[in-house]
Order: sequence, then structure tokens, then C-alpha cells
Amino acid sequence: MSAKTDAVFQKFEEVGIIPVVVLNDAKDAEPLGNALMKGGLPAAEVTFRTAAAEESIRIMAEKFPDMLVGAGTVLTIDQVDRAVAAGAKFIVAPGLDEEIVKYCLEKDIPVCPGTQTASEMMKAIKLGLTHVKFFPAENAGGLAMIKAIGAALTALRFMPTGGINATNVVEYLKNDKIFCCGGSWMVKGDMIKAGQFDEIEKKVAEAAEIVKANRK
Repeated sequence: MSAKTDAVFQKFEEVGIIPVVVLNDAKDAEPLGNALMKGGLPAAEVTFRTAAAEESIRIMAEKFPDMLVGAGTVLTIDQVDRAVAAGAKFIVAPGLDEEIVKYCLEKDIPVCPGTQTASEMMKAIKLGLTHVKFFPAENAGGLAMIKAIGAALTALRFMPTGGINATNVVEYLKNDKIFCCGGSWMVKGDMIKAGQFDEIEKKVAEAAEIVKANRK
């Protein structure tokens, strides 16, 4: 793992809960970024499934240089290039695409692909990865699954995402196989659409307190 990648994953660990954000309008990027920073979770995985994602990453990266901004739901190398050009500091994918992983490693772009099975995780290790996403976490067996597989695959640490909420995140955060969790409950699309950034900041602050209370 390069020094750059190591630093990014260390930041993931410090933040603890990475807000997974869907932005349909780039005008919401700055107020959302402000709410995340003030609330105490200075990170965002901006999903690349909307037309506004690229510009939203650019705005967040420019306005909040200390924020760990990256792209999620990345499915192609073209999306990797566009996201990084916009200012993304990391790439997250829903599954393990060897082409994307190898490309990111060659370009020294921190990458966290989605895995669900032991076979996918073994493939990730073979590619040289130490940090992977576990997705969709709750549907795929949750913390019990991570504990079971993690006991055998000691080289990996996990970012569970999918079905994580303010209640179940506590047990995840207490497990040392987990370097952070991905969640969207504090940045729900309807709240963003309605401009409820004060409410988002409040929920982000609550999530930040959960991290402080439950990380060693």
C-alpha cells in the first residue's frame, strides 16, 4: 500500500462513518459539505449514479480542501478518470472489478471495491488490497459474516455499507476488522432535496458522537 493510499485509509478510520451521498443537483454540494464539516464527519462518498456527481465532487473538493471527498458506485475506468479529475481522493465500487482495481493501483488512486464472498475477498488480497467494502452489508450477513470470514482472511479490513443505521452501526464500529462504515441515514436524499441542511448537520453530529463513543 502506497503512502498516499495509507493516508487515505487512515483518514477513513479517523472519521469512522463515511456519509454516502446521492446528489441530484450540484447546487446542494456546498451546503451539504458545510453540514458534514460542521457536524464532524469531514468525508463524503459521492455516488456516481447521477449527472450531478462529477460537478458535486468538484465543488466539495474546491470548497472544503480538508474534506475526504471521493466517488462511489464507480463502474468504469472512464468514471475513475472523471472522478479523479474532479478532485476525488478515493474510488469506491459496488463490486470487485479487476480492471478498475488494477488501473487504480497503477495510478496510485486509493480504491475500495465491494466484496461479499470469500472468493471475491481472496481475489482482492491477490490484487494487493488490504481494505475492501462489504456490500450490501446487512443483506449479506452483516457483522456475523464479517467475523466469520475475517477470522480466516486476516489480511483484510472492511467497510460495511448497505443497511447500516444509527442503531446497528455501534456493534460494527466496535469490531477491529472494520476500519469504517458507510451510511446514508444522516444524508437522506429527501432531506437534501428539501434543503434541510441544519437537520443534516444535527444528524451528522449525532453520528460523529457515536464514533467517538465506540472507537477504541
